Amino acid sequence: MNLICRFCSAPLTVSFADLGMSPISNDYVAPEHFAAMEPFYPLHAYVCGSCWLVQLIDFEKAENMFSDEYAYFSSYSQSWLAHAERYAAKMIVDEKLSEESLVIEIASNDGYLLQYFKQSGVRILGIEPTANTAQVAWEQRGVESEVAFFGRATAERLRDRGIQADVMAANNVLAHVPDINDFISGYPILLKKGGVANIEFPHLLRLIEQRQFDTIYHEHFSYLSFTVVRRMFAEHGMRVYDVEELQTHGGSLRVYIAHQDDMVRADTPAVAAMLEAERGAGLLDLETYRRFSDAVVDTKLALLEFLVAAKRKGKTVAGYGAPAKGNTLLNYCGVKSDLIAFTVDRSPHKAGKFLPGTRIPIYTPDRIDREKPDYLLILPWNLREEIMEQMAHVRDWGCAFVTPIPTVKILQ
Repeated sequence: MNLICRFCSAPLTVSFADLGMSPISNDYVAPEHFAAMEPFYPLHAYVCGSCWLVQLIDFEKAENMFSDEYAYFSSYSQSWLAHAERYAAKMIVDEKLSEESLVIEIASNDGYLLQYFKQSGVRILGIEPTANTAQVAWEQRGVESEVAFFGRATAERLRDRGIQADVMAANNVLAHVPDINDFISGYPILLKKGGVANIEFPHLLRLIEQRQFDTIYHEHFSYLSFTVVRRMFAEHGMRVYDVEELQTHGGSLRVYIAHQDDMVRADTPAVAAMLEAERGAGLLDLETYRRFSDAVVDTKLALLEFLVAAKRKGKTVAGYGAPAKGNTLLNYCGVKSDLIAFTVDRSPHKAGKFLPGTRIPIYTPDRIDREKPDYLLILPWNLREEIMEQMAHVRDWGCAFVTPIPTVKILQ
């Protein structure tokens, strides 16, 4: 196989994490398809020794992973909605946005973010490739969407219709893009001169430090450091001039991007500080990436040891949540319904189906109260505080919360 970096086209020779064969993580199985075969693909991440981009090799087209059956809806997390509302309020003040301003969000999903700009009278437009989430955005929140994948062609089409953004937002989408150069090349076209673009993405440094290998799945083509993102945008005439650290998704970055020739938006001290922090943490050293595989195996063994020990003691373990990251974790560890009887999820787009690969059933959260498991394994561990608050009553019968990353931890 000819392995080439999706950004700089250098050969890929260094393995970062080989998680074996895995199904598409958001391809939940309907009951009528329970006995049907499902495709498994290699889930193997490499690091480019030239530009330092960590990436998967393509085995499935993005159109097939982000189809009209896409099951991720942003609005089912209250903490994520609160994060979006805070961001909107900040940008409205910082950029002095008015009813004349236009905010465009790429991968706008069900309108979870743009609704807050709209409530303040700011003009909005979403760009969203999945028709089902775009429909929900319009029907439930009045958020208009351009149903399309973002890239140069989409940016040019909108610009030719007289549409350019004062603010462009893109939360947790850059990792989902197979042709990253085409995606970024749309920014200088769609962003007004003097405008600002924000991108949020899980920080590769936190992924490595916290062993967050379960965030590796086929829908995530790339795993990003600040160093790499800054270089990518520079190649396309854009400049990353500021960066913030966030707590979302286990540790994320929000970067601020302007046109290269925008002298009003000077680089902040945070840019140099983040570049140095990543260098100091070894993100420009191939050995850092080679060592990650051993840490992944340790986390796998710890989870299996916990589940097997619970089974031998006659204890029951249920899951909470049906996130994509949970599917990577359970498939890599070989966990089936003999060790985790079921999981639950608030999303009606998941409840009533089965997890891909493992075929663990997904129920609504009230199943927990009926079954009264001894342990509740929180699969979306990045939302553990929110989930533990929602489900605090399970402690009444002695149930303990468990998180699997960076290693098994029982939260009494």
